[in-house]
Formats: sequence, structure tokens, C-alpha cells
Amino acid sequence: MPPVPLTQTVFNCVFMSKNNPHKLYVSSEIGTLRRLLVHSPDSGLGKVVPSKAQDWLFEDIVHLDTIRRKEYDFYTKILLYFLDPKKIKGKLKEIDDEKNDRCFYKPDDEQFFRSENVIELQWLLAEILNDHEIKLKLVASVCAIENCSYDTQKKLLGLSAVGLSKTFITGSLDNGKMLFAPIPNFIFTRDIGIVINDHVLLNKPAKKARTREALIAKYIFFTHPFFKEYQDNIIELSDTTYHFLLPKEGDERKVTLEGGDVMVISRDHLLIGVSERTSMEAAHQAINVLFEKNLAKKISIVKIPKKRDYMHIDTVFTQVKKNVWVMLGHFSKKAIKHEDADPVQRILEGGKKEDKLKIIQFKKKDIENPKTFDNLEDLLVDISENDLNCNEKVKFIYSGNNEFPFDAREQWTDSCNLLALKEGVVLGYDRNDKTVEAFKEKGFEIIKAAALIDQLEKGKTKAEDIKDTLILMPSAELSRARGGFHCMSMPLLRDEI
Repeated sequence: MPPVPLTQTVFNCVFMSKNNPHKLYVSSEIGTLRRLLVHSPDSGLGKVVPSKAQDWLFEDIVHLDTIRRKEYDFYTKILLYFLDPKKIKGKLKEIDDEKNDRCFYKPDDEQFFRSENVIELQWLLAEILNDHEIKLKLVASVCAIENCSYDTQKKLLGLSAVGLSKTFITGSLDNGKMLFAPIPNFIFTRDIGIVINDHVLLNKPAKKARTREALIAKYIFFTHPFFKEYQDNIIELSDTTYHFLLPKEGDERKVTLEGGDVMVISRDHLLIGVSERTSMEAAHQAINVLFEKNLAKKISIVKIPKKRDYMHIDTVFTQVKKNVWVMLGHFSKKAIKHEDADPVQRILEGGKKEDKLKIIQFKKKDIENPKTFDNLEDLLVDISENDLNCNEKVKFIYSGNNEFPFDAREQWTDSCNLLALKEGVVLGYDRNDKTVEAFKEKGFEIIKAAALIDQLEKGKTKAEDIKDTLILMPSAELSRARGGFHCMSMPLLRDEI
């Protein structure tokens, strides 16, 4: 039995809330999350080999079954309890029954949870592939970028929409034969695009390993009926003229942008990171187009070192509450130093340009007179006080509790990459012990995902009653892929704050 088309069922009813009548609208990082795009770990993750791991942007190979059964499934359950409880409450025993072979989590299975609020990308892809014209175009496009043979192209055209969607993502046919590389980073849905108010800014990936992701995302946003009314609101950045003729040192003129480098702070203020993955030219173009479309009154550019350690700005800081931020102390005005560093060494090391962070804020009404900030804390304090009108003291929770070497170790395993389900309630990894201590010191409750799920299932607590809480997710394998829950989410709808 084929999946019931999304457009004929749940999406006939547009989500409505007191704060937001849209089905696609994001104006903050912390407004109550109502709808998001995700992608469940697929078999492609289990095909990453050591020799290709870093080419495919993984730090290590991962154990697929552990990620699926003991890590990501907690994420899915938590999302459903908060965003779509009718899909999961009272069904846990059946869902976790080994006899079901995890059908609840498989997008191609008729028992898949199919939530209208926790939306699976593979499901959307399968639906657009039911259109023969789209199927022809997407098969041709994928075969072109993957340099496939004509015979392979014919085989792909012969697959069902569901089968083809799996093959596009995993690189393999149902018989296990690999046709091309998997796209294991597809689980990091934040990077395919970002919703800015009621618009979508699509990405332009910096790394070849993510080219197919961007292509698939483009077809979904431009052709799936769910996004039909937003066609005029989809933004693509164009390549710089003749960028391909520039020498290697001209790479800054290339247009590369990923969603992990874009944060929607308020209806009027946007942050764009310039990093290993997002170029200065992309930031330049984004500023112009976003101002032109009146999607922001000010845009702050946060330029971080081009290091694998940081990757995107959301690996360096994320927002927890109007007045609370989690961040890496390395970019703080109270940055810690190596314990054995003497004054001369500190002064000398402080002069390294490549380790510096640069912040420039442009205002639409006075674009030629930008404002600069000396450090990240000053920018975030300014946001809390002036953009969010917060009267409470601004607080910072530091990676590793700002203790060396735990600050760097835990930032590497995404201590700063947290997803806010609502203001003050965030998801993070359980392995970042010192960061957890820092949350406790700031008055946050700490609860493990399994314990929270048990409480929600038994009615001992309600999602809407949870406040100021860090929810800890199992993370032994997921963290090897270098991405936290901020990375593993593309919010489509948040309440306004």
C-alpha cells in the first residue's frame, strides 16, 4: 500500500496558533517550535568508510543501528511529544516492539509516523517523485552531477517513487548495490535552507559532498504542493560572475552558504556567519537581497576562523532564552588561556589574526555606517537588551564551563549546538558533562530524554509545563558526525516571542 499523499491528508489543514496563523514562519531562535523538517538516519550513514569519512564531512565512521535505536529515536520521540503528541502518546510499547522492525521510523513504510509537524524530507521527496515530469528532471540532474551511465539512468527511472527517494539519499538500490555515494549529511537539515519570517533562503553548499542534498532540497521547495503558496518567497543566491575564472585565492568570491551560519534573532534582525562553509560573497549577497525584500532592518555578520573546529556559527553559540546564551569561551572577553601560558605568550598568541572573531552590524537605513562589536558577548547582550527588550540580566553558559581543556573538547561534541523547543527548553548531548554543570549553576533543570519520555507518557508532566530545562540525549555515535540538534533541525514554524 503506497503512502497516503501528504497534500491529501494532514496538510489540508493549515496549522493555526494564537501567535501565528502561518504554516511557514520563523522570527526567532527560541519561539515555541511548532513544525520542522528532519531526516531520520538512513542506511547511507552505515556505508561511510574511513578513507572517505572526512571527504563526506564525517569525523569518524558511525554505528548505524545504535544511532537509530538508541540515539536518534529519542530525538524523534521528544519532538513528537512536544509538537504532535497524538502520534506517539499511548503507542510507545508498540513502537518499541522489536517485531515491528522499526517501521514507525521508516519513511517508506506505511506504518511511518507521518506527522504534519515533524516532517520527514524523504517522505516529501517520494511524493514529488510521483510526478513523472519531476521524476525525469531529477533523475537527469542527479545522473549529471554523479556522472552516471545511461544504463544507470534507465534503472533509476524504472524505480518506484519511494524506491527512488531512498536511492537518491543512500546511493544504493534495494538489493544493496551502490550506484553512487550516499549523502550522510542529509540528517543535518538545518543546512539545506533557513526560514526567515515567511521566506526560505536556500543554501549553496561549500563542499561537493553536499551538492546532491542542495539539488533535492531545491526540487522539494519549488515543486512540493506544501510550499506552493510560498514560491515567490524562496530565495536563491546567484553565483558571482566569472567566479570560476578566479585563482584559488579568489575563493572568497564564490557564493557558498549553509543554514548553520544563519540565525533569525527577531523579525528585524538576522545573524549571518562567515566561516569555513559560508563565504563573504554569500554574506554580501544575502545582505542586499534581504534588505531589498524588507526581511530585516539589521544584519550582523559574525566572521569566525575558517577551522574545522567551528564549521558554522551555531557550533560556537546558540540561544537558550531571551537573556541566556550558550557559547564557546574562546570568543569571550573572558577567554581562558592555557594554564601554563605566561604574560608574554598570551600577548603573542593574542595577535594571531586567524583566531580572531570579527563582528560587523549593518542597518538598512544607514548601510554605509556599520557598527562593530569587540566580542561575541557584547553582540549577544545587545540583542537581548535592544532587540528582545529583555530587562533581566543577560547570562552566558560556557562550553565546558569555561575550563581548559573541557571547553574545546565539549565544543567539538556540540555543547553549543542546542535546539530550543521553546524558550528555555533545549536539547543537547549527554556527553558534555562540564557544560551540563554550567547549566545547573545557572538554575536549569537537567533531565535525560528517556526519563522525560517516561514522564510524558505516564502523564506525570506535560510538554507545555516544562520550563528552564536541558534535555540530554544519548550521543556516543551521533556526535561522531559533528552536528548537534540545532544542525538536525530546520524549523518551519515557531510562535512569535
